[in-house]
Amino acid sequence: MSEYSEYEEPPRDPELPGRLLRTERDALMPLLRASHDERFELRTACPGWTVRQLLAHCGAALVRIVEGCLEEGVFLPESNAADVAEREDWPLSRVLDELERGFTEAGPVIAGHEDGLLDAVALGEWVHAGDVREAFGEPGAYDGSSTHHALPLLEATSRRRMAPRLHAHLTGRPVPLVLGNGIEGRPVAEFHGDVPTLIRICTGRPLVGTRYELSGATEQELCIYR
Repeated sequence: MSEYSEYEEPPRDPELPGRLLRTERDALMPLLRASHDERFELRTACPGWTVRQLLAHCGAALVRIVEGCLEEGVFLPESNAADVAEREDWPLSRVLDELERGFTEAGPVIAGHEDGLLDAVALGEWVHAGDVREAFGEPGAYDGSSTHHALPLLEATSRRRMAPRLHAHLTGRPVPLVLGNGIEGRPVAEFHGDVPTLIRICTGRPLVGTRYELSGATEQELCIYR
């Protein structure tokens, strides 16, 4: 929840991505470790990827950050697909071990990148954890104990990705979340709904069964991951 005026850029908290990753690790890893193998073959909201493949992508992305393997184009779809293919023959336990290592060790490395460009990776990992929960049929797919860490990163990422200015009036939260950038001559867009639905809109997840009000912008304009 933003405490700043709609035109003031909040200062970056370099430790925030690490806190988000570690909190999500503590919430997600016990669920994964206790799940039967067949659950990992379920399809996710990411086209073409099962839960296992999605987790392989997540672990690979984080360990690339940990090990400094950040060559040009590293997070483009082709590179992501190559990372997943490389792990296709790994035992599931190895995929989960790599993911847990990434959740644990990537935060300090992200904090050390003063430009903040890797902060969006931590947010993306949290969203993917929601994709896994949704595939498993677990509650709180895009909400939960780490949401208060995720929302400030959503604010910052929406500004970096040049989304239009949006005031998000979230259920149960007295102050609107301020996303995106002001555009001269364009009124501020307004969203009324809950946190999971806002996350779905901003990350291009399915909106079937949701209820919300959106004016002044389209869902496509607000999507930060394309």
